[in-house]
Formats: sequence, structure tokens, C-alpha cells
Amino acid sequence: MDLVTPSVQSGGVNTCYVMPNTIPPITTPKQAIDYRSKLQALAPDVHFLMTLYLHESMTVDTIIEAKKAGIAGVKSYPAGVTTNSSSGVVDYTSFFPIFAQMEKEDMVLNLHGECPSQGDITILNAESEFLPILASLASRFPRLRICLEHLTTAAAVEAVEKLGKNVVGTITCHHLYLVVDDWAGNSINYCKPVAKTVADRNALLRAVASGNLKFFFGSDSAPHPVGSKRGGGKVAAGVFSQPYTTQLVVGALERAVEMEILEKEDVTLNKLEGFMSRHGRDFYKLLPTTETIELTKGDEKILDILGNEDKTLQVIPFRAGEPTWSLNWTG
Repeated sequence: MDLVTPSVQSGGVNTCYVMPNTIPPITTPKQAIDYRSKLQALAPDVHFLMTLYLHESMTVDTIIEAKKAGIAGVKSYPAGVTTNSSSGVVDYTSFFPIFAQMEKEDMVLNLHGECPSQGDITILNAESEFLPILASLASRFPRLRICLEHLTTAAAVEAVEKLGKNVVGTITCHHLYLVVDDWAGNSINYCKPVAKTVADRNALLRAVASGNLKFFFGSDSAPHPVGSKRGGGKVAAGVFSQPYTTQLVVGALERAVEMEILEKEDVTLNKLEGFMSRHGRDFYKLLPTTETIELTKGDEKILDILGNEDKTLQVIPFRAGEPTWSLNWTG
């Protein structure tokens, strides 16, 4: 936390929606507020929106208290599908009273949209298998704001487009680059949900360039130490992109034009501002930001490693060593 939190603004970000899958998970408003205080001390100019981890210990009163404390939402992790999700959801129906209260309080339900691997379900179709659950929740709770996080498939893009206006989806910068071959042989690119096919990645790029209010940026940046990404044992799922998030999105769109996935006229400043800022701020009912950034193309490259002075903690950024845009805050 001390190493990476100060890098948030380097990626052109002044508002963070903070995930609660820490150890232990953030399940109470007090834990969330304490966590926010620590983050704020490290990055005082960043606005941190806090969440709770959907957990069996949660009650309707927890939601009422959370709303009063200014907690923005609750994040659902299916049990065992991603980092620190062992305490996650097994049966969504048991949480219906929680969702009903969230609907009353106008809080957001954030969904890690995968089913656990079992039977015919693997990491390659786990997101698609989750989409009927998304549709059911959206139908049962039509006034509950629902965000399907880090889309990776054309099917998920289509589902978000077709469901009611209470359902939106976030897209990461790394999923705008990666396909299955990129992580199958490179653990640094391994994340959950995993990147899928070329057609799926291209659907994400087209969603970004569509200008559709239902899609906006979410980094899902995960700063795992290099040992957990390249060492022995189970590889940690997550990609670290935070210092370069905006630059990477712009780079991905530029690359998509070069690859003829998008037309040059598809990529406009208005659409980019919508995806990176307005659409998300509108969904979370935040005021428009008055701060601005400028990107320029020079000779900057993404760091090979972000680490502390004594090198006891090191994190490898996504696309380490690759050329990138330079970013400056201008207002």
C-alpha cells in the first residue's frame, strides 16, 4: 500500500473506487473508514470511494450503517475465483435482503462476474456462465445500481448493453491489449477474469469507442509483489497498471486503429473523456471533476520495476519497458 498508493495520480486518476478484498476483508463500515484514512494519508489529493466485501456476517443494519458512513457500495466475489475471495459468495439468494436494503439506500452492487470452476466451467467460460445470474439480479432488483466489473468477453458487453439502465460495466486497460496467448506463457499478464479471444478483446475496444454511457474505465490494478507473480507455487492473479492507466487506454485505442480494429474517426476526445471520467462519475453520482490532464508523446517508457529503496518490495507494471504517453496534470 505504501509503495503503490502514491502512484495513483501518475495514471491520470483523481478518484479511486477501492476494492475490499484485503486480508482480512473489509466487511464493516469502521474497517472501510480506517482503510480510507490510511490511503488518504498516502495520497491526500485523491478521492477514495470505499466499499464493503459481501460476506455472510453482513446484515441489513450493516448496509444502513454503511450508507450513513458514506460507503459507496458492496463488492461481491464468488467464492474462490480470484485474489482473497475465499470468504466470497456461494449462494446469491441468501443475500437478497442485503440487496433489497442496498436498493433502498441507493448503494452500488459491484460484481466480480465469474462462476467458480466446477464441472464444465473453467476460467475461460466462467464469465459467460455468470451472465444469467447478472440478468436475474438486475430483474429482481430493478432500482439497484449494478456494476459488472472488468468485462472480458463480447457476451458480457452484449449483456450490459441489453439489460436495464441500472446495469453498467467497467473495462480495464490491460484487457484492451491481452488475449489468452499473452497470459498463458507470461504470468505477469495473468489476471482474473483471464483475457479471452481476439474477438472478445476487439469487442471491448469497440465498447470503449462506442461512447455508450454504460461502459467506463475501471483499472482493477493489482500490485502483487514480483515473487508472487514469478516465484514458485500458485501465481497471484492480477495486473499492476495504476501508474499508467490513462496512458495505456490511449495507447490501446491508438494500437486498435493501427490494427484496423477501429477507424481513426471512432476515437474522439469526447468519447475518451466519457469513458475515463464522465460515465463513471455519473453512475456513482459524483460531481464532474474540474481537474484536467495533458498527454504528450515523447520518449517515455513504462518502468521495468516499481520498488522501494532497499528492493525488498518490487512490483512489475503492465507492459514494463514499453513506450508510453507522458501525462501531466494541467489544472
